[in-house]
Amino acid sequence: CHRGWIERGHGGFRAEEVDSLDVGIKFTQTGNMQLSGYPRIVIDPAICGGRPIISGTRMRVSDILELLGNGASEAEILKDFPYVKGADIRACLNYAASLADHPVVIAAE
Repeated sequence: CHRGWIERGHGGFRAEEVDSLDVGIKFTQTGNMQLSGYPRIVIDPAICGGRPIISGTRMRVSDILELLGNGASEAEILKDFPYVKGADIRACLNYAASLADHPVVIAAE
């Protein structure tokens, strides 16, 4: 993996280098970064500090994961946040799974 950065150019956002994940990044007409394979997840540096969010909302992927991790059911989330769809919740889980799918190396003591 190489670490990278995103730069805001005069015409929107321009990817100079990004982390080498299994997802590509494309830019929408509004300048949001769209993650290839995750059409419901976008990144906009002007919204939520550039954290991944559900497209068309200010709901962060991490918010959904935290709710689920704390025992909220999908039905509870959908009731409390009517702008979130079931497919959005599944997209958050799939996105998180892709980020966690890498080898972990533990140093010998």
